[in-house]
Amino acid sequence: MSLQNTMRALSDPVRREILGMLKKGRLSAGEIVDHFPITAAAISRHLSVLKEADLIRDTREGKYIYYELNTSVLEEILLWVRELKGEDENEAE
Repeated sequence: MSLQNTMRALSDPVRREILGMLKKGRLSAGEIVDHFPITAAAISRHLSVLKEADLIRDTREGKYIYYELNTSVLEEILLWVRELKGEDENEAE
């Protein structure tokens, strides 16, 4: 994982909102697009940035592409932040 890619991906409010949506479960690209007042091409670019940062995964099913969170990367980020703050794993539980 490239921390720089991850931080860049998380820096945008639209991408953070997409991650929040995916927290509830996987969504198709169309469902994500319908949620925002921006073009499908713009959402596609946001999804690409999130994929490059390995924050989401995609699965093709027929003509649809579904996206879901990659929680392992998010857990790595949380662990890094805890370590940066000086917390050990037992304190966080």
